[in-house]
Amino acid sequence: MTSESPNQANTRQDTGGPPPRWLLKTMTRMHVALHRLSGGRLLNTLAGDDVCFVTMTGARSGRRLTIPLMYVPHAGGLLLVASQGGAPKNPVWYNNLVKHPEIEVNHRGRLMSLKARLASAEEKPTLWPICDQHYAPYADYRARTPRDIPVFICEPG
Repeated sequence: MTSESPNQANTRQDTGGPPPRWLLKTMTRMHVALHRLSGGRLLNTLAGDDVCFVTMTGARSGRRLTIPLMYVPHAGGLLLVASQGGAPKNPVWYNNLVKHPEIEVNHRGRLMSLKARLASAEEKPTLWPICDQHYAPYADYRARTPRDIPVFICEPG
């Protein structure tokens, strides 16, 4: 039993928006720290899907930071899809890769030095089926937003 009056319960709305940014940052830091403490043995998945740990340089801060990201294996490197779940804006890390494309990727103990570049409009039609096959919700994310979701092609550089 709650202490809300019927009017309060009826006027309350769930906006369905993303969690607060401070919470996402805290969860990401914990995810990366626990992954490192385990020697890379733990937390290689997020909700059952494989993630890699991308070390990049911040566009504004210039600091090196590591974040877990979904990825798609591709041609000796990988694809990173800046979908942010179909949100109307690009994820913050998008700006980092545009300004500083040299990244390090750690996936299950395998370390790769890669250079990220944005896929061109001509390349995307061949990349989307690969991305969708690897992670089906990407198609839903594209349908959810008018934004042209960026795809980074990350290759040995």
